[in-house]
Amino acid sequence: MAVVMTFSWPEITPDIYDTVRQRVRWEEDSPDGCVLHAAWFVSDGLNVLDIWESEDHFNRFIAERIAPVLKGELGVQSEPQPNFFPLHRRFVAPGVTGGGA
Repeated sequence: MAVVMTFSWPEITPDIYDTVRQRVRWEEDSPDGCVLHAAWFVSDGLNVLDIWESEDHFNRFIAERIAPVLKGELGVQSEPQPNFFPLHRRFVAPGVTGGGA
C-alpha cells in the first residue's frame, strides 16, 4: 500500500540537503518505490513530504543510499522522526512532469 511520509529535521540546512542530493543523485537515479518528493525550509530546518510505494521502500533508500552520505561522510548526528500515513488518493495535474524547483 502506498504511503505518505513526512518529517521535519532541524539540523539539515539547505547546503547539507543540496550536498546529499548531489552525491546520492536521487533525481538522476530514482530510488525504487519513490513516487514523489517535496522539500522546503523554514526557520527550524528541513521539511519533507514524500509518497512511497511502501514504508519498506523508504527505509531501504535511507539505509542504503542516504545514511552512508549523511551520517558517514557528512557526520550528521541527529535523525528525523518520519511519520507514515496510508495514501488515500493521489492526483497529478495534467502536464506536470519531472523535478525542479
